Amino acid sequence: MPPRTAVFFHAHPDDEALLTAGTMAMLAAEGHRVVLVVATAGERGLADVRPGEALGETRMKELYQSAAVLGCARVECLGYGDSGLSPQGGVADERPDDAFIDADTEKAATALAEILREEQAELLTIYDPAGGYGHPDHVQVHRVGKRAAEIAGTPIVLEATVNRDPLLRLLRLAGKVYRFPPEFDVRTFESAYSAGETITHRVNVRRYARQKRAAMAAHASQATGGDSDRTLAVMLKVPGPLYRLVFGTEWYVRRDLPPGTRVRHPFDPGPK
Repeated sequence: MPPRTAVFFHAHPDDEALLTAGTMAMLAAEGHRVVLVVATAGERGLADVRPGEALGETRMKELYQSAAVLGCARVECLGYGDSGLSPQGGVADERPDDAFIDADTEKAATALAEILREEQAELLTIYDPAGGYGHPDHVQVHRVGKRAAEIAGTPIVLEATVNRDPLLRLLRLAGKVYRFPPEFDVRTFESAYSAGETITHRVNVRRYARQKRAAMAAHASQATGGDSDRTLAVMLKVPGPLYRLVFGTEWYVRRDLPPGTRVRHPFDPGPK
């Protein structure tokens, strides 16, 4: 396969490590150009930082470390403000004036489309319409990314997601022996991400589990904060063999492929 360019669009630093890191590392290892774009610096995330330290700056440094591990050729931030964690992006008076959730979709999409055109990207990853677990900035990534691909004429758009069917089974089983952090509500996953029948791409990234784990570990600030273990911290405690099993597949939905399509590589054109 000749070298191509793939742009991975995420809402905040650390999202790339959780959802697409294995795919990014795989494509880079295959000789493709991998570009990482985030909408915000994630400055409203929950974390413990040293006095005088700005969380947004810390998270961007962590993003560059993660990108280096994954083999990214370019990293960009669109510069919008982090909208916050609540479904509505927090109270409007509390979130920044430039919050991504309040951004003009066309303006933000045009900025992303400029990068797609510069890179002559053939592939863009965004999120599913629900934004995975419903974070307002993730929902906005879907809207902005979809429109940017239309403007730039990017031919392949993949919605990064998770197969919620086995995830729900695993979480319910784990809940019987492990007490999840307060912010982690298993019930939210009943309508989160995507049902298995809608997923078109199942990408095996077990060979790149080391890079994926290192990308997660780069976001050290997101393993702290709060009164209990954060989700990322829990993931990093999973033993190596189990880690490869649990995090060894990354899922995507490509809407222009027929229902029931099963593809194993991001650049695979699907059924002809």
